[in-house]
Amino acid sequence: MQAISPGQARPPIRSSAQNEDAFAGMCALMREFGVQIGRAARSDATVFITGESGTGKEMIARAIHDGSERSKHPFIAVNCGAISSSLVHAQLFGHEKGSFTGALGQTAGYFESANGGTLFLDEVTEMSDSLQVQFLRVLESGTYQRVGGTELLHTDVRIVCATNRDPFAAVEAGQLRQDFLHRLLVVPLRVPPLREREGDVRILAQRFLDELNAAHQTRKRFSTRMMDALSMYDWPGNVRELRNAVQRAFIMSDTLVEAEFRRRTPSTAARGAADGMLCFPVGTPLSQVQRDVILATLAHHDGDKQRTADTLGVSLKTLYNRLGAYSAETSPPSS
Repeated sequence: MQAISPGQARPPIRSSAQNEDAFAGMCALMREFGVQIGRAARSDATVFITGESGTGKEMIARAIHDGSERSKHPFIAVNCGAISSSLVHAQLFGHEKGSFTGALGQTAGYFESANGGTLFLDEVTEMSDSLQVQFLRVLESGTYQRVGGTELLHTDVRIVCATNRDPFAAVEAGQLRQDFLHRLLVVPLRVPPLREREGDVRILAQRFLDELNAAHQTRKRFSTRMMDALSMYDWPGNVRELRNAVQRAFIMSDTLVEAEFRRRTPSTAARGAADGMLCFPVGTPLSQVQRDVILATLAHHDGDKQRTADTLGVSLKTLYNRLGAYSAETSPPSS
């Protein structure tokens, strides 16, 4: 696992009512989702968030934490698939001085660092089987030991986890233990993709533009043509892609925010992918072919990165690097 957000600036603590109000004016589906977040925040049960990439699963996890009684304590976010299995135990549970090469002192793990607060496990379906077993023991007993240590430590953390995969499919594929899933799946929350949220694109785009105007002390506005184009796009990257598109257009525009934006049409490669094969026109750039193959293989394996890496004959780290680069390509340059 790899912490992806400790130490980063967090937004102000929000009450449950404020979290629900954040969805005011949006479609009925999201207003109901806001109510569900508020209910989850008021409990101390484990929450399992599912949703496509870019739907804001970590943001939802933070909202649950900030609306809970644990809000004054740490929120630690951990990516379960972004670090080697040889280090994950020490990072999760901590380690004692001299417990392995390079262990120069006693170090607290994520459980200890998040004590009293929330431990957010992102991409939980990427967790190794051996770690699932150890994690299950901690959840059931509330105790653990640092690597190389004998002292029995007690944990007081709330678990919120997330995945962009179908967890039941992960169980069927042997990637996720059924008993582990049952222990985590207490309060399930599915984040709706943007394409299911009729009318929300305009609302979110205007909110993002308002934030940018406030931050840069400007009064830019969308052109009618761009707003219509935004509404017609299918947003495969969901809210993250929408925010990036608005920021990019803001940076490149003067008073009137305008950009070329067309509804995507399935490429030859995408159409072929549905049949388990890809076809590319002669002259397609090699980088585009590589990208389409990687993303199509990932979709074929329902987001399972380990199986995707195995199929492509690359390491899991290489796959993460490629996906990270593709995500960065959609991000605008810093202003």
